[in-house]
Amino acid sequence: MRKLALDVGDVRIGLALSDITGTIASGYETYVRKGIPADYEYIRDFVSKNAVDKIVLGLPVNMDGSEGDRVRVTREFGEGLREYVPDIKLDYLDERLTTVQAERMLIEGGVRREKRKKVIDKVAATLILQSYLDRGCK
Repeated sequence: MRKLALDVGDVRIGLALSDITGTIASGYETYVRKGIPADYEYIRDFVSKNAVDKIVLGLPVNMDGSEGDRVRVTREFGEGLREYVPDIKLDYLDERLTTVQAERMLIEGGVRREKRKKVIDKVAATLILQSYLDRGCK
């Protein structure tokens, strides 16, 4: 079974998917949000089509380790998602600095600013998922 990571933002959601062995994360797409419940339905259909057994949501914890508004919003998104995919396990992972790391990787790769905006969430989701898999989380 595969794992799916979500980097949830106000405008976009980055999606990354693992291979069937749960070893390697690959960026899948940057989904432009359409509103709830359309976002939940999209993810539900994605989970079904890709044999996903766990969803990992990146938690944007503050640098001092505290949980601010963005963490609350992400947890609320996860709880709402449970109603659409009740049989799927949800987990959360501290994603501090993944967007910064993703931006740096894209800049070093020569990706232009316009293109970076379109893919940064997908890259951040990939970093979240790979970190999750590397920790031996299944």
